[in-house]
Amino acid sequence: MHLLNLGILAHVDAGKTSLTERLLHSAGVIDEIGRVDDGNTRTDTLALERRRGITIKSAVVSFPLDGVTVNLIDTPGHPDFIAEVERVLGVLDGVVLVISAVEGVQAQTRVLMRTLQRLRIPTLLFVNKIDRSGARHEAVLREIAARLTPAIVPMGTAAGLGTRAARFVPGPGPAGALDVLTGHDDALLSAYVENTVTDELLHGSLLAQTREALVHPVYFGSAATGAGVEPLLSGIETLLPVADGDADGPVSATVFKVDRGPAGEKVAYARMFSGTLRTRDRVPFGADGAEGRVTGISVFGDGTDVREDSVAAGRIARLTGLGDIRIGDAIGQPRSAYEHFFAPPTLETVVVPGPDVDRGALHLALTQLAEQDPLIGLRRDERRQETSVSLYGEVQKEVIQATLAEEYGLDVAFRETTPLCVERLVGTGQAVEFNKKDPNPFLATVGLRVEPAPVGSGVRFRLEVELGSMPYAFFRAVEDTVGETLDQGLHGWQVTDCVVTMTHSGYSPRQSHAHQGFDKSMSSTGADFRGVTPLVLVEALRRAGTRVHEPMHRFRIEAPADTLGALLPVLAQLAAVPETTRNRDDLCVLEGTVPAARVHSLQQILPGLTRGEGELESSFAHYAPVTHGTIPERPRTDHNPLNRKEYLLNVTRRVGG
Repeated sequence: MHLLNLGILAHVDAGKTSLTERLLHSAGVIDEIGRVDDGNTRTDTLALERRRGITIKSAVVSFPLDGVTVNLIDTPGHPDFIAEVERVLGVLDGVVLVISAVEGVQAQTRVLMRTLQRLRIPTLLFVNKIDRSGARHEAVLREIAARLTPAIVPMGTAAGLGTRAARFVPGPGPAGALDVLTGHDDALLSAYVENTVTDELLHGSLLAQTREALVHPVYFGSAATGAGVEPLLSGIETLLPVADGDADGPVSATVFKVDRGPAGEKVAYARMFSGTLRTRDRVPFGADGAEGRVTGISVFGDGTDVREDSVAAGRIARLTGLGDIRIGDAIGQPRSAYEHFFAPPTLETVVVPGPDVDRGALHLALTQLAEQDPLIGLRRDERRQETSVSLYGEVQKEVIQATLAEEYGLDVAFRETTPLCVERLVGTGQAVEFNKKDPNPFLATVGLRVEPAPVGSGVRFRLEVELGSMPYAFFRAVEDTVGETLDQGLHGWQVTDCVVTMTHSGYSPRQSHAHQGFDKSMSSTGADFRGVTPLVLVEALRRAGTRVHEPMHRFRIEAPADTLGALLPVLAQLAAVPETTRNRDDLCVLEGTVPAARVHSLQQILPGLTRGEGELESSFAHYAPVTHGTIPERPRTDHNPLNRKEYLLNVTRRVGG
């Protein structure tokens, strides 16, 4: 039996979950089709998903399709939950990207398609909702070609648009897309020139190019009525590649989702790429090579998951027993480093516990939620007893609030959402503290130089001193502390895109008294290097100078041309900068940049300025220096090495204790 791990992706409300229901019904897995509005769909299992009518967590369900078992993964469409989509992409064999025949190509559709093309994931396009009023055929095809990719092969046409009788009419398929197919197939081009093109040659070319993600077949239909679903199922079975992998090879799997079972135990969803994993096997996992014993395995089949003693390459399984496992971890032999395909969160808010909420229980609950979402970071301020959470948007904040209330019984509120800024170096700076010289109370010599690096390069640590000049553990202590200290720069934001070079090193060798043990007061320890490094680093940062950069989004607004006069002043008030303006028929298209902190306001204001006809799409573009208002400062959560006296008071007392 062949296996296919298939993702269903779309912009929110394009009908992705409804299509999942229809596919399961057509395959005979369910007798009755659930409706998102009724809250009874198979993959939206969370009460919150059913109530809000949106997918929040990815879900796996399996169904048979002639000679192929399909593991279908339904993913969220709302951009606030892009992290759920990100973790799934690395385990897919193919994708169906759903587009609404009414709304056409939308903001999230473009983000998803760009990523699918970059990762070379074979993708079929399904234009849904042909039965809805306002449904379009040729216009949507033009939008796809212009805004997604010109490499499309329409597999038929839609008839009876906008009525319950709307249907998909197959043909001409690849015969009507010779110009697209010949662009990547020299044999087909030669046959075309020689007038010897056959149906077999056409379909062979379509199959090969679809599986290489060079072209994308397009189907039209309706998940609500079932129109076009059978041709789509045929395309899924015949055009997308099945899972490969050697069941007898070394165990290699990737975790793309972590859940909690009824007893609070961790449940890891993993795609097997190689080997066979058995119950009671001890396997290494994660970057640090920790080991765990698999205590339970469930695999997916016929719409449910069943307990098995083993799982082989190509399959998806639910694993229990690996208590410290995290999303993105490799199990067994690492396949590749876990990659982030989408931009990181650009917003942050402080969680405010209700009057009767235990702070310890809240911190534990937030930690468990963060385990399930690798792009959502927690920041704990012990002095203020506060926890901040990073976000993609306001909807995500509402979902976190509801989840804490319903699953953990914790009532919380949030402070105002603020942009998550970064700091970048202005110049080069260096500083040094010498062992046994005032005012350095630590038995360690550390010298550091900081200098700017290209945007996007992150942080690099280098040595300009001999590696053998002191114990390796002391170098590791400096390097690790540099990383921790750079999380909070001169203004409290993470310092990125820089090179940190260790220019000086020195230590006091281990000292012992006769008939006595190790004398810590005369000998350097790792604590000395961890203590002095922040002081040296922040002084080097001071001398180099840092500038705060805020996240910027690229926006695209499509609105009636006669509303442009009302739009432009409001954009200026929001510090948005239109860069291009063009007219298309009676529409105006504006593109430019806007601070991430102002996107939500723009979303709220736009309908009123454009008679409800304006459309906004935005996505993270880059970080730019803050040029308006006061420089944003972030409260520190460390011992504040910017204030030497306060720092030494806290750290030396802590080290001494």
